[in-house]
Amino acid sequence: MAALGSVAARADLLDDVMKARKVRIATDLAIPPSGMVDGNMKPTGSDVETAQLLAKDWGLELEFVQTTGATRIPNVQTNKADIIISTLSVTPERAKVIDFTKAYAALQSVVGCLKSLEVKNWEDLKGKTIAVSRGTTQDTELTNMKDRNLTLARFDDDATMVTAALSGQADCVATSATIVNQIGVKNAARAFEPKVVIRNFDLAIGLRKGEPRLTEKLNEWITTNLKNGKLNEIYKKFHGSELPADMRG
Repeated sequence: MAALGSVAARADLLDDVMKARKVRIATDLAIPPSGMVDGNMKPTGSDVETAQLLAKDWGLELEFVQTTGATRIPNVQTNKADIIISTLSVTPERAKVIDFTKAYAALQSVVGCLKSLEVKNWEDLKGKTIAVSRGTTQDTELTNMKDRNLTLARFDDDATMVTAALSGQADCVATSATIVNQIGVKNAARAFEPKVVIRNFDLAIGLRKGEPRLTEKLNEWITTNLKNGKLNEIYKKFHGSELPADMRG
């Protein structure tokens, strides 16, 4: 009975968020076009506008919690953020430590290299250094490919990884296809393109385990905004393509 009382007395995150009238969302603002800052130093990007739409629909103040690939999950585990909207792909390993909503967007994970490089398959990547952001799914996936003898250079976040690509420190990167296509925008002489697909991932909202009411409410919100086209509009605005047809309903 004491145990049951303890469970019943535990704070419910959905109640806490609604009572505070504020939602704290962990979002990486250094991974354009999903998260970035504009010329006025204001947050923008597909994940940013997704977070803004959620807060607006729920009538809540929005607080962005700046994060990197490696700190997204710890932010919700340590209660520094309520949820994660930050190109968080769903993997079995992550599902052991946090809960996920249904997918709100999608991501193609690739190895991209300079357009001038002849890379068509994994074999062509041998002997080349691949830059990757520490703690991302790309880092995990490539680290586990021990039989491919890949050489990785780890960076703390996507911004420093992209800088390495632009400055000539790395001729290949492992990240989303969208980011790969963005690299040459600032330096046409260092234009990259996707070369090898690692995997296609669903992107979902992450939250700490044991919050079924908040998960259900988030799922309802995602379903509504996929059906009405708002999430697709946001994705297309920043990524230049629509969400997969089966996701749009």
